[in-house]
Formats: sequence, C-alpha cells, structure tokens
Amino acid sequence: MHVADLLREALDTAALECWQRERTATPGRAFAVRLHAAGCSLRETAAILGLLGVERTHGAVWNWVHRLADSVPDPPTAQPSRVAVDETAVRINGEWSWAYAAIELETKVLPDAAVFGRRGTDPAAAFLHGLTQKHDCSQAVFLVDGFGYLTALSRLGLSGRLDYADRNHIENWFHTLKMRVDRFHSSWVGSRRSVRQWLASFVHYYNVQRPHQALDERTPVEEEN
Repeated sequence: MHVADLLREALDTAALECWQRERTATPGRAFAVRLHAAGCSLRETAAILGLLGVERTHGAVWNWVHRLADSVPDPPTAQPSRVAVDETAVRINGEWSWAYAAIELETKVLPDAAVFGRRGTDPAAAFLHGLTQKHDCSQAVFLVDGFGYLTALSRLGLSGRLDYADRNHIENWFHTLKMRVDRFHSSWVGSRRSVRQWLASFVHYYNVQRPHQALDERTPVEEEN
C-alpha cells in the first residue's frame, strides 16, 4: 500500500467520534493506525510519526489502535455461499486460547472472528451460531476439518462438509494475521478482550482497506458490492 493511499484513508476517518478530545490531530492518529495495520510495529509507527514532527510514544499508538478497534463496524452483512472455517491457537498471558474465523471463498470477505478459551464442538457451535446471527447463512456450505465442526453444524442445522483444500484460504488468513500482528508470535500480554479488539480492527482492515491480488486489487467489500 502506497503512502499516498495511507494518508487518504487517514483523512477519510477524520470524523470518527472515537478521536474526540485527543491531543494529536485526527489525521495523524488515523495515519498511525493505518501504518500499524499495514505491518509496522508500534515503535516503528512512533518513529515514522516523529519524522513527520509528531512526537508520541508507542504506547500512545497502542491506545489509538484500541480506540479505533472499539469504533469500527461489524463486517459487512453478507449472504455467503461457500465459507471456510478454522481456528488457530494463540497464547494470552502464557495460556492457550483459540481464535476462530471464517472466510467467504468467492468475495474473500471475513464475516466473523472470535476468541474462545478452548477448542472443540461447543466453541465451534458458538462461533457458527454467532456467524448466523450476523449473516444470512441459509444457502451457505461450510468447509471444515474434523475438530468438532461436523457435530456443531448438525446441531445448528447448517450445511457443511470436510474439506482440506479450499479450507486452506482461512489458514492463509491466519498466517497473514500473525505476520501483521507480531504479538501473536509469542505470548500476548493483555486480556482476551484486547485480543478481540485487535481481531476486530484487523478484520475491518482486511475487508475494507486491503486490496487483494486475487480480486484484481479490489477489497472484499468492493468485490461483494
């Protein structure tokens, strides 16, 4: 993503109520959040701001990212057809939790993501139920592995099947997530709620702002529309 695009997106977010009563000018804060979402660490982002004459700590950038994550809307309402679902282990304060996510294969829209303290049938069912509450999944076919998903699908009356090929799309998304959010590489220091906030922020970035080569450089939301 080019710097000009980052600046344009930053200015587009200038009216967000979540930035009220902050010391740094709104475009600067939004630009910092976009830099971090694009792959810069908190300290790298603070250093770039310093080069632009905005002296703020990496802790301030951290707070801006959290504030924006609280303000972003849910993923766009969709009527998915083929949805790959999976989970990945993340360490939060040294203890294992599991992040669940789903991707619509045609548009690449991320309809939902969530964090649970364990994996298995019950968390899978809870995640799928939450997804059906946000989107019309009446025609969806869920592509899953064997870790409790088939039982969960049956329990909820949803259609699905085992799939170890197309389901790789969601595994690739988790890889992208962990590459962008480097704190997932070791142990996340913070609450499970803060992990959910970062997931919400990243899902918004992925759906609305990140162009995809597979979509001819369109975003998933643009492809859906």
